[in-house]
Amino acid sequence: MNTDISVSQAPIAAPAAWLRPVGVAVAASAFVAACAHVALPLGFTPVPLTFGPFAVLLVGLLLSPRLAAASLAAYLAEGALGLPVFAPGPLGASGFAHLLGPTAGYLLAYPAAAALVSALWRRAGRSFPAALAAASAGSFAILFCGALWLAVLSHSSVSAALGLGLLPFLPGDALKVVAAAALAHRFQRLRRHSS
Repeated sequence: MNTDISVSQAPIAAPAAWLRPVGVAVAASAFVAACAHVALPLGFTPVPLTFGPFAVLLVGLLLSPRLAAASLAAYLAEGALGLPVFAPGPLGASGFAHLLGPTAGYLLAYPAAAALVSALWRRAGRSFPAALAAASAGSFAILFCGALWLAVLSHSSVSAALGLGLLPFLPGDALKVVAAAALAHRFQRLRRHSS
């Protein structure tokens, strides 16, 4: 009789184990989508200035490497399916076409960058300087991948693509790094005090 009860309870317990991570991943992808829509087009480059990278860094700092990567993979899948999660694209590109446009390099770097930020911060002890260093590494990875994709897409030199897709974004991304690190470190301290 006990065997029957444990077998019948197993299917109920199993969904509870994955329900929370799925909910966190969906919420994180929605947060990235909301931040991506805070966008400012720039006249000299096809890449807009958005808060999307800030959200990616914060997700990386707050979640485990695996869950951070899964959240950003979910974000990309939602966008590829046509959900309006990406920043407004050039020439009205949406859905999977957006992942072939000028911002594709940045977007496709999101899952790996979030996992990198998460792993670095956890390995370094979760201090504020460690959060700054981890977020800086993630930000640079996003910008560098985006600039490389621009070079491929526009058939231009890497130095020209860096001038269009990396250098102009460094000051703004420095602010995003500091903001994400400060919020994550504050959240970490609040969590320690509450437990």
